[in-house]
Amino acid sequence: MTTPFIRPRRLRVSVGIRKLVRETELQAGDFVYPLFVVPGDNLEEEIGSMPGVYHYSSDKAVVVAREAYELGIPAVLVFGLPAYKDEQGSSAWDDASPVQEAVRRIKAALPELTVITDVCLCQYTSHGHCGHLAGQTVDNDSTLELLAKTALSHARAGADMVAPSDMMDGRVLAIREALDQQGYTDVSIMSYAVKYASAFYGPFRDAADSAPQTGDRKSYQMDPANAREALREAALDVEEGADILMVKPALVYLDIVRQVKDNFDLPVAVYNVSGEYAMVKAAAANGWVDERRIVLETLLSMKRSGADIIITYHALDAARWLREEA
Repeated sequence: MTTPFIRPRRLRVSVGIRKLVRETELQAGDFVYPLFVVPGDNLEEEIGSMPGVYHYSSDKAVVVAREAYELGIPAVLVFGLPAYKDEQGSSAWDDASPVQEAVRRIKAALPELTVITDVCLCQYTSHGHCGHLAGQTVDNDSTLELLAKTALSHARAGADMVAPSDMMDGRVLAIREALDQQGYTDVSIMSYAVKYASAFYGPFRDAADSAPQTGDRKSYQMDPANAREALREAALDVEEGADILMVKPALVYLDIVRQVKDNFDLPVAVYNVSGEYAMVKAAAANGWVDERRIVLETLLSMKRSGADIIITYHALDAARWLREEA
């Protein structure tokens, strides 16, 4: 017998055949849409470095959350800009702060929508770091109690899930114990398990007013050069009680996403961060790329690499585009 002439193109000759053999399917149910909430009412202000993303008062956040829900997006991730800041970041656990108010309003209006809250102190501290400062150093252990207080306040407001993004050692355990002790055993934890000290966060720090006043975050966020360390961080969070493991950023860390997916049985989330979003928006505005095609291809790459959950500012547009293609 002669060796057959192999023709892989047979499985690409039509739309129908391509759909039949497609290995990865992107859908609106994969997405989480981030929301930035601010004090006040009837407020909606576009963030200059993130076209199409807005600061919302809690009443307006409900409207956008409803839009996401009606598009088939199952969850929102709520960030807050407080009315006041101090050294400890006490507005983070103030039950009257914008995150807590938004959670209450969204859950009252949309009880089936999953509401996730970011747990960190950087937006709330006067110095902009993610924990309690002792001199010029973020003190890990004294920060844990503050993070736990913040998570509890979110749970009291009705959050379904909390997402600690601070990168303090031991914070998942501290939060899990605090939630369980107060009876919030059903509130889950999506841990920012693998969060790199990345240049891709720039626009977010404008959006959240969270840039550090001095220094940087390299002493607690991960070195972009390290991969084995990512698996160690993820393993620690699994041991401490995390329910979902996140890798952040997404696009330039897809190798890490695949390693986390292959080594752990928990769902894996990725955060398609502000710098990744802003680059696409800028290129599209200049006519250099087809925004729809590049966004869907980018998000597909994240799912193909192993992500079960994709947190993305593109979620509303992507959900609409996918609906049109269905």
